[in-house]
Amino acid sequence: MKSLANQFSTHFEWILNVINVGVHIVNKDGDTVFYNEMMAHIDGLNREQVLGENIFQLYPSLTDESSTLYLALEKGIETNESIQTYVNLKGEKITSINSTYSLYEEGKVIGAVEIAKDVTKVMSMYDQIVDLRSQLAETHKKSKFFAGTATYHFSDLIGDSPAFQEAISLAKKAARTHSPVMIYGPTGTGKELIAQSIHNVSARRNQPFIAQNCAAVPKELMEGLLFGTTKGAFTGAVDRMGIFEQANGGTLFLDELNSLDLGLQAKLLRVLQEGEIRRVGGSKDQKINVKIIAAMNISPDEALEREIIRSDLFFRLNVVTIQMPSLLERKADIPEIANHFIHKFNRSFVSDVQGISRKAMQRLLQYPWPGNIRELGHAIELAFNVMDAGEKTIDEHHLPAYLFPSGKYSASNTQNHHPPLKDEIDLPVVLEEIERDMIINMFEKCNGNISKTAEALNIKRQGLQYKLNKYGIEKVFIGSTKK
Repeated sequence: MKSLANQFSTHFEWILNVINVGVHIVNKDGDTVFYNEMMAHIDGLNREQVLGENIFQLYPSLTDESSTLYLALEKGIETNESIQTYVNLKGEKITSINSTYSLYEEGKVIGAVEIAKDVTKVMSMYDQIVDLRSQLAETHKKSKFFAGTATYHFSDLIGDSPAFQEAISLAKKAARTHSPVMIYGPTGTGKELIAQSIHNVSARRNQPFIAQNCAAVPKELMEGLLFGTTKGAFTGAVDRMGIFEQANGGTLFLDELNSLDLGLQAKLLRVLQEGEIRRVGGSKDQKINVKIIAAMNISPDEALEREIIRSDLFFRLNVVTIQMPSLLERKADIPEIANHFIHKFNRSFVSDVQGISRKAMQRLLQYPWPGNIRELGHAIELAFNVMDAGEKTIDEHHLPAYLFPSGKYSASNTQNHHPPLKDEIDLPVVLEEIERDMIINMFEKCNGNISKTAEALNIKRQGLQYKLNKYGIEKVFIGSTKK
């Protein structure tokens, strides 16, 4: 029996060493009894030098009040996904999201376990983005000639299809007022371009335009990013403006609102209703004047049915609703959009491509474009990468293989099944196209199930989510498959 227990103990330790989070277990005295490989990686230490060491020897920058392990041991205070910044023994500043729990035996605390997710790089990028935005906001305040930060105008939006023109017409009307706007449509349909265009014809055009993807920041950091932080709000926190303050007087575009944590959605609703924000850890409310434009890549009905957006927030934002049509719904616009990308890439590639052959255009018109305009742009860019110097026309064999039903080029299109290689090619672009094809094929085989697709590709679910957005791959099965 003892042998079996030891066997299970060995397997248990192996599992804890291969999982993607740090695990640190201490006894009642605060001495380390288990420390897995990921925690060693986060702290920049070796497991051998940590085992048996006290937490305050390992983390000298922590105190009785700031050490979550100490609080769990001495006061039975457990923490759930709290941000902690500390300096390790190598002098490196580490930021992690920790969950810490007391371990009990017969009602007495015998130790504590901490589970940590390393967000040091994310936090560093977050700090840089927030600081740059703060500098931009200060520049705006000091300069009388500051011209806002939105790039696109309605004149940049291409297409004459009725559904697209209806969206443009409604967007222009929405620019006249300070009311919130909700934009929804599939990935790659130009939701942020519409948001920027609304800002640029509104009375706020010379004020800041700030865009934030709600899916791009961990929920533990999102509140501070939105509302700002006060020194001492959490370990390592400093006085810093959030994006609401930075956008004050202008427009805040919240993309993928359906990815925002429901608790933060409640706080966002309060901001919309009261016109006030309070920094994390602060005690004072401050007035803000911001026009909110929110966007979702799924329909409002689906978001409400799946309960990933609060109904009260949705109805508060849903004053003006703009539906962006997919490229499949506006195929008549494809030739004009494709020519726009040709002009764009002619400038960046220093080329002189004149147009697209009839057969290549037919191929573009026959493809369903699940990634919409973004995907079309990627297809034209790939064509530029594989064309020989001096070629003036994009032909079928220049287009990505996934545009063809069989995944290959027909014999009538080219003598081999691969686009001709130039003496010089942009290998990263070609590799991205190969990766994209593999993801699409596996996504279809797994019936649109993200978790199964990630497992089949041997990548993390979060990494697959990023690549789906990056490549504009439409999650066509998302409504019918449990994730």
